Amino acid sequence: MKSCTELAQAPKPALPEIAFVGRSNVGKSSLINSLLSRKGLALASATPGKTRLLNYFRIGEKLCYFVDLPGYGYAKVAKTLQEEWAGFLEDYLADSKHLRLVVLIADARRGLTELDMQMIQALNIYRRGFLVAATKVDKLNRQERDQAMQGVRGPALSLGAESVLAYSSTSHDGRGDLWEEILRGLKRPV
Repeated sequence: MKSCTELAQAPKPALPEIAFVGRSNVGKSSLINSLLSRKGLALASATPGKTRLLNYFRIGEKLCYFVDLPGYGYAKVAKTLQEEWAGFLEDYLADSKHLRLVVLIADARRGLTELDMQMIQALNIYRRGFLVAATKVDKLNRQERDQAMQGVRGPALSLGAESVLAYSSTSHDGRGDLWEEILRGLKRPV
């Protein structure tokens, strides 16, 4: 729908928003494409740091916007650009009047990183409801997947996550569960 450099440029009319955050190259765009069963809607790249704006996708005529936020933690860009991206994230989390739920995306194989923990801390400071989608579970065997999910679930729930879901953008495993959580999140008041 629209790409913005600041919250004031958000599309009109205002609708409830579901934001997607995560470390650079964790698969935010792939997850959005998988959720919507649309290839190439959100631009996915093998190059970390591709998303540099607040990208709004209107879902249905009046259901909500999905907001793809810049990834955090990509070290191979100038420090000033990293600070600019961090500013986008902080301003959005602090000031969005329409944000209903944040989907924090973490790579199941890596667990929650220090940067993910910092994001969770920010979500708690700004009192934003969030869940964790642990992606790339298709790259793990059953035992590895169970172990990885245990390693994400415990810390995330103890830090305030409403739920922790396994998700594969390749096989779409977890899509129904994530949609249920999103629809539940849309019902909450801001």
